[in-house]
Amino acid sequence: MVRPSRPSTSYTTASTSYGYGDYNTTTTSRPRTRPGTGRPSTARPRTGASTIARVESQRVVCAVAESRGISPTVGLAFVDLDTGEAVLCQINDSQTYVRTIHKLKVYGPSEILIVATASSPKSKLFSIIEENLEDMGNKITLLDRRYWADSTGYEYIQTLAFKEDVEAIKISVQGNYYAICCIAAALKYIELGLGIQFSYHSLRMRYEPSEGSMMIDVSTIYSLELVQNLQSPKSKDCLFGLLNETLTAMGARLLRNNILQPLTDPEVLNTRYRAVEELTTKEAMFFATRAALKNFLDADRILTALIVKPVKPTLQTTEQAINQVIMLKQFVSSVNPVFEALTGARSSMLNNIRELCDPKNISPIRDLIDEVINEDTTYAKQPLELRNQRTYAVKSGVNGLLDVARTTYKEATEDAYQHCTELGQEYDIQLDLKYENARQFYIKIPSTELDGRELPPVFTNVIRRKNHIECQTLELMKRNQKINVSHQEVVLMSDQAIDALIEAVRSHMSVMFKICEAVGLLDMIGAFSQLVTVNDYTRPQLTDTLAIKSGRHPIKEKIMQNKFVPNDVYATQQTRFQIITGCNMSGKSTYIRTIALMSIMAQIGCFVPALYASFPILHQLFARLGMDDSIETNVSTFAAEMREIAFILRNIDRRSMAIVDELGRGTSTRDGLAIALAIAEALVSSKALVWFATHFKDLATIMHERAGVLNLHLAVDMENEQSMTMLYKISQGAVKESHYGLTLARVVPLPAGLVDHAAAVAQKLERHMLRKKKTSEIVLKEKRRKLILNLKEHLVQVQTGVLEGEVLTAWLKGLQKDFVNRMTALEAEAASMSQETDDEDEEIEETSAADERQRLGTSASQSSVISISSRMTSTELESTIRPMSKAATVRAVSDNKR
Repeated sequence: MVRPSRPSTSYTTASTSYGYGDYNTTTTSRPRTRPGTGRPSTARPRTGASTIARVESQRVVCAVAESRGISPTVGLAFVDLDTGEAVLCQINDSQTYVRTIHKLKVYGPSEILIVATASSPKSKLFSIIEENLEDMGNKITLLDRRYWADSTGYEYIQTLAFKEDVEAIKISVQGNYYAICCIAAALKYIELGLGIQFSYHSLRMRYEPSEGSMMIDVSTIYSLELVQNLQSPKSKDCLFGLLNETLTAMGARLLRNNILQPLTDPEVLNTRYRAVEELTTKEAMFFATRAALKNFLDADRILTALIVKPVKPTLQTTEQAINQVIMLKQFVSSVNPVFEALTGARSSMLNNIRELCDPKNISPIRDLIDEVINEDTTYAKQPLELRNQRTYAVKSGVNGLLDVARTTYKEATEDAYQHCTELGQEYDIQLDLKYENARQFYIKIPSTELDGRELPPVFTNVIRRKNHIECQTLELMKRNQKINVSHQEVVLMSDQAIDALIEAVRSHMSVMFKICEAVGLLDMIGAFSQLVTVNDYTRPQLTDTLAIKSGRHPIKEKIMQNKFVPNDVYATQQTRFQIITGCNMSGKSTYIRTIALMSIMAQIGCFVPALYASFPILHQLFARLGMDDSIETNVSTFAAEMREIAFILRNIDRRSMAIVDELGRGTSTRDGLAIALAIAEALVSSKALVWFATHFKDLATIMHERAGVLNLHLAVDMENEQSMTMLYKISQGAVKESHYGLTLARVVPLPAGLVDHAAAVAQKLERHMLRKKKTSEIVLKEKRRKLILNLKEHLVQVQTGVLEGEVLTAWLKGLQKDFVNRMTALEAEAASMSQETDDEDEEIEETSAADERQRLGTSASQSSVISISSRMTSTELESTIRPMSKAATVRAVSDNKR
């Protein structure tokens, strides 16, 4: 499976090395490792988290890459050289990279590959991994940026993964750019650095979602409109747009990450529910919290900027540093109101947030800032105000020359205003002095002030707007130059004090990032509370049963106001596969989408739009929706849905939910029904919760008697063939209206008589099909099995329920009566079927004898066969054919597996 690679020179260049701080890397194919970071092979075996997934002798290579944005997205790839397995994952992590470090500790890699440029200056993730090296017992290797190519990653998946897994892996990693880059780097390092090369299609590859969160693939995120509306990308009509009542950037990012990665820990979810409930019931705390959060800047962005050291300091970087310090001061001053707002909180989550926002946690940082920065310095959004705040940020007395430069700046600014006043008096024109970063100070004159006069020649650089004129003068430009020079002197003289302050603040980054996370979490919980107060949402319960009373589609409800019709949902293992039939536009898609969206809301800690709701913890969510061709992959509608359903079938399990809409409609009716039926059988066997919306009525009929299957439909009111009223209400059983498509077609102005002719053809086909339908022993057997399993489930629920005494006795008697009646009806049906079978046997014997007489003129060999067949009874024929059919079926299944 693994063979040494041949010597390769295609990636080997000159041995010139480039320094990255304490690390060194070269342009050769063997990156060097930092001295001392690798652990000797004789080290004492560890018993901590680092040895959970591997023993000391195992070799696991891990590649780590992260995005450059404020909200960190981390890609990981683990390759076990001893077992020949590769695992890819991509995590939307927090600023403290908790999930990334946990993943590293679980797999315990012996070597971690990081992009070389992340070490100089050190990225935050690099520093955190470095701090945890001693606990994890591994070494860091820096790898040149050219080896982290997503195209190379896709090529490795195509050539090294098992052939049957290639398509499923491609779908699962779609959109996960950093995970693909990591697998490229890891395999390239193994090939060129370790001299190991895998044979074609010999590597076990899989995509693994982040632990502790539900896996939602890219296709499901897109089709359920979790973060973006399909018709209008800028619209807020998506789940994120609905829930995003946050007031801070940190809260919005956390909400988006939670929607894409819902939690699977019931304790954490119940903690969130209690926090939302407390904020909802305590009005004063709710409003105080929301008011405190309004003043927060994007603290994640501020802190990230402070920990990055510029390679070549310039005037611009110094100005930005002063801005960051001013914003840091604003952030520190905004923490105390949150602490006060949460006074009296009872839930553990709110108490933990309050403890993190305790003034004593930020007092050392405030003291450091107050030693250097003026107390009245505040963050300003207007360009002129921000420049003034930047100029006077550092306290007087720190630098004597700084005070002189400030005086010059102040005098030059006053001269600019004085010049503007003198111009107005001289030419009798109302002038306004304005400022912007590009032009500095300029003059704004309303058009009505000139009153038909020409603009005096002293004004230059004239720009005529609709209602005003913008211009400058030579004197004003000179003063702008003087102001600019003095401001630059102030900034450069402030540089030393600001750099010392930032260096001192960096030692307190850990607590500030924790405060940022706490504020973001509080903001998200506050947004959920806002939704509860505005809408009729209820707290969900976490149980083994999915039960919803009067559930509503959260996005549709917002759009339709009070017109939305609520529906009930109930699903257990005995009703895990629910087939939804109904007319076009009756609400099938909306119904199954409602269930999926409410499950996501429940698993991020939000209340849901229903009178009552209970949910099981789901670990995977799949959706096969829509009927669109995939132009970018050059596949048809049918091919696209088959690829997506193949991915679902490979990954679905008992802890999953899947919603499937109109499967098999992209091909012929007969083939579509056959494929839909086979896929439905596989989904039933997976034990997952599945909602299957379809127009195939035969699918509902065939699957109805299977254990775990439930037929439902969206009701309509058809008074006659010319009218149809959608009720949008879920009802038991398959749809009864057989020609609803024809009724809807009458609305379209088709040529006269066309729909009537179609209706006549449909009736003939229906009569023909009804004559061919029969009741079989297998169906009756499945009916009995399903009835007994339902009885078992009811008895188990009663055993763990709260019914007692006479109420329990009466309920059990009713259950017994219902069971006896239904079982008696099944026995009567079986007796009726037996009588029909006897009649059919006689008919078959007569037909066989007639056929024998008719074919006497055939060859001797054929006559003997017919003679033998005619003497056989129906039972004998059946006993002969059935084993042959069974053997053929077994062969077909085994061929399919091969």
